[in-house]
Amino acid sequence: MDKPVNHHKEIPPSPRQVQLDHHDSVRTHVHQQVCTEVERLERRIEILRLAKAPHVAVMISAYERMIDRKKGFLENWEMGERLHY
Repeated sequence: MDKPVNHHKEIPPSPRQVQLDHHDSVRTHVHQQVCTEVERLERRIEILRLAKAPHVAVMISAYERMIDRKKGFLENWEMGERLHY
């Protein structure tokens, strides 16, 4: 029997900014990502407050819950002392 042919070319590994073997590097990266997400959600809320759409209150409430969960995640993983949002 013939060996199955792999038609997909191997993708060379790309250089990572996050060093997965370094705990602090991963924590810093996760912290930055979550803070960026919180900032984006807060900007969306500001924009929605100016809108006159029928379901704005529901959307704002959902975004606020998402922000609370993300902030809770940071606090649970003891990343809250570095918060910059």
